[in-house]
Amino acid sequence: MHRPESISYNAEKVRRLHQMVRQGEGLHLEFKRKASFPDKIAREIIAFANTDGGTLLIGVDDDGSIPGVKYPEEESLAIRLALRKHCRPGVIFHENIYPVTEKKFVLEWTIPQSKHRPHYFVADGKKTAFVRRKDQSITASTEMCEVIRRSKSSKGTHLQYGVAEESIVHYLHKHHSASLGDIIEATGLKLPVASHKVVKLVLAGILTLSPSEKGDVFALA
Repeated sequence: MHRPESISYNAEKVRRLHQMVRQGEGLHLEFKRKASFPDKIAREIIAFANTDGGTLLIGVDDDGSIPGVKYPEEESLAIRLALRKHCRPGVIFHENIYPVTEKKFVLEWTIPQSKHRPHYFVADGKKTAFVRRKDQSITASTEMCEVIRRSKSSKGTHLQYGVAEESIVHYLHKHHSASLGDIIEATGLKLPVASHKVVKLVLAGILTLSPSEKGDVFALA
């Protein structure tokens, strides 16, 4: 971990930081004023690792102002402890600390898409995965986690296209999008079967899966 005393002001790095902040929060960028809630920040990091990777900036407000933090080592330690306690498996990250004034700093955490995804936040005997959707980190469904896990394979997907698959595709041709509950109700499939079928159809590129706070939305690709 860097010590602030050893970090000198670098105008080019600060200029790049301002350029990044002007983009605003989004799929690959998250701002936090401080690490006041390290468990929540751990969830954001997990979401980046489970999706396409991203950058977390500590010391930047939601409005794009950059007040910085006075003790970056303390902020960094709080996040590292939260990850060590709750994240399974552990995530890879890269940390940089930028002085923005003589006594204030911004922490930049870069999180690549993980080869070991899905990662879970584990607490009170429960494990929850998170994914990034636009500028939010949201809970990943069982189906989303299975798509993430199986999409890492280089073997491709073997799909037996039968009556159940045809009924799902026919329903989506008619209704354009649907939740898993809609699909179950329309097709009469049991939950485990419907879950397995939609995952296979997503992996085969026939369906898309869009996670949201209200639940997954499936549509024809």
